[in-house]
Amino acid sequence: PQQRQGVGGAAFNFGHLKVQSKLSVFLTMIILFVYLFYCLNGFCEYLPTPVYDRKKFPQAIIIGVKKGGTRALLEFLRIHPDVRAVGAEPHFFDRFYDKGLDWYRNLMPRTLDGQITMEKTPSYFITKEAPRRVFSMSRHTKLIVVVRDPVTRAVSDYTQTVSKSPGLPSFKNLAFRNATTGLIDTSWSAVRIGIYAKHLENWLRYFPLSSFLFVSGERLVTDPAGEMGRVQDFLGLKRVVTDKHFYFNQTKGFPCLKKPEGSSRPRCLGKSKGRPHPQIPSDVLLRLRDFYRPFNLKFYQMTGQNFGWDDTA
Repeated sequence: PQQRQGVGGAAFNFGHLKVQSKLSVFLTMIILFVYLFYCLNGFCEYLPTPVYDRKKFPQAIIIGVKKGGTRALLEFLRIHPDVRAVGAEPHFFDRFYDKGLDWYRNLMPRTLDGQITMEKTPSYFITKEAPRRVFSMSRHTKLIVVVRDPVTRAVSDYTQTVSKSPGLPSFKNLAFRNATTGLIDTSWSAVRIGIYAKHLENWLRYFPLSSFLFVSGERLVTDPAGEMGRVQDFLGLKRVVTDKHFYFNQTKGFPCLKKPEGSSRPRCLGKSKGRPHPQIPSDVLLRLRDFYRPFNLKFYQMTGQNFGWDDTA
């Protein structure tokens, strides 16, 4: 009789396990159904990331502009313990979008709870498709634009290009379609990038102005701690990066980071930063400044910030 009872108990346990198994499958199917329902309705971004996968889409992106100070800003932000950033520019939303979002997320660094994932690709700001693509990833992405006097920025852009291609025509020949009439060639990227108001209009079709922070490239040089305070506030971070982290490098003409603990030397940006600019004829610069003035004024109105680029014009 005792043996029969054991067999009966085993049969009961086996049946109980079958019920548990069916229940587990049923619950798993419900979870998958809910997940698919949310994703198909564009709410995937609200679902929690599994604990075992800490690579997240960036909550903030430095989207522009080239030669504005984006590398400096990213290096300054890296000091903050709650910021994790991709080193190289991913160029996902302008060049590699066909690789898919999983490929993009895999480029991101792993983060802990409370840390922000970031990347910077300055060409996003002038890429027509970028705003829609970023919005499709997450409508809550915070967008940082580092802007600089467009005339100075154009000369800096040319300086970088001519260092790689010494046989390039002169700045004047590239800037004007017709030097006699003074007609500016807006097809030249060095000129086109500086028409900030035009590019911002494209982004404002998808994101509200509150999604943006406009950082002054000039103030990032003259008052790095002040600008970094604004950036940290915008990102919802504690103000960890302060004036104690910076010193001004007279040779390069911009701030460097004081040496971190355990390091023998301070951190300055690479040799490619702070190149001496070529001499551009003053009449060329004046014509270019006249060209940019109405676009600058419109940009000031759109952003609610006067960057002072025309004060000395």
